[in-house]
Amino acid sequence: MRYIIIGAGAIGGTVGGRLAEAGHEVVLVARGAHRAALTEGGLRLRVPQGELTYRLPVVGGPDELGTLRADDVLFLAVKTQDAEAALQVWRPASVEGGGTAGERLPLICAQNGVESPRLALRRFRHVYGVCVWLPATHVEPGAVSAAGTPLTGILHLGRYPHGTDDTIRAVAADLEKAYFEAPVVPDVSRWQYAKLLSNLGNALEAVSGPVDGPEAEALYARVRAEGETVLRAAGIAWASTEEQQALRGDKVTLVPLDGVSRGGGSSWQSLSRGVGTIEADHLNGEIALLGRLHGVPTPLNELLQRLADEFAREHREPGSLPLPELIRLAADRVADRDTGRSPGSD
Repeated sequence: MRYIIIGAGAIGGTVGGRLAEAGHEVVLVARGAHRAALTEGGLRLRVPQGELTYRLPVVGGPDELGTLRADDVLFLAVKTQDAEAALQVWRPASVEGGGTAGERLPLICAQNGVESPRLALRRFRHVYGVCVWLPATHVEPGAVSAAGTPLTGILHLGRYPHGTDDTIRAVAADLEKAYFEAPVVPDVSRWQYAKLLSNLGNALEAVSGPVDGPEAEALYARVRAEGETVLRAAGIAWASTEEQQALRGDKVTLVPLDGVSRGGGSSWQSLSRGVGTIEADHLNGEIALLGRLHGVPTPLNELLQRLADEFAREHREPGSLPLPELIRLAADRVADRDTGRSPGSD
């Protein structure tokens, strides 16, 4: 199989580089300064083994590849807010032997949140979900870093919305030879919802810095509790913290990389790169959506969603909102809910 990595950032770049290292054919899809750097200097993957460079084909879209191969696998790794545009571009691409990518090729969705596979299923017949447990960083054009060892990451895989098949088992086998553990599960959404709950802290980290210390951890606990309440109200199951910890153990341990500072997670990285968008609408916003559908108030997730969007739109520095100010805003938002006032009203 040839892997076409649509979005060669932190996740896509790491997966693409590791697959190439294991001997698989890989094409990277990127744009702007990142594409230029990949084309000129190759993909620089910084891992505990050192800095590895891969000279791989780089394209901006399917037109540059011509007719796609019947054994191509599309690995969608753009942020969820960019998924719709990518799906529209790749769906009509012609495949050798007839038909289109949307009709014939497997599409593997590797994003935070739960919305991307659902968007994909409107356009692609063969959609697979991934629960991504892969600490990686992309803030510099042409370079990605992944500090996990002995495994680079753990990627739960399955058909969307449920089930397994030979295709995803073949993909998992390739990933298992490339520094990943890749369990194939019939209920991938259950793992994605578990990851969603942990990702509710991404916006907190992005606007006010690392979630460490008792005050930040207490605020995140309240944000997560809102999420758990909403999922219960919606009848949505998720893998427990104990189940996740038992599977992960110490398989992905972060170690310092020479000359690399992780900084923060995916939302923090979006603000650091100044891309102007952020994934909060599909993380905290997913909880807000489900809360409105099922009559559950979600004031803290709504607040973090709004702040993260403002930070991205206004190109504010990540972590620049002092934590005490965020805690005050959270208290005001909860008070508004309890008194029935609209946020910000007199």
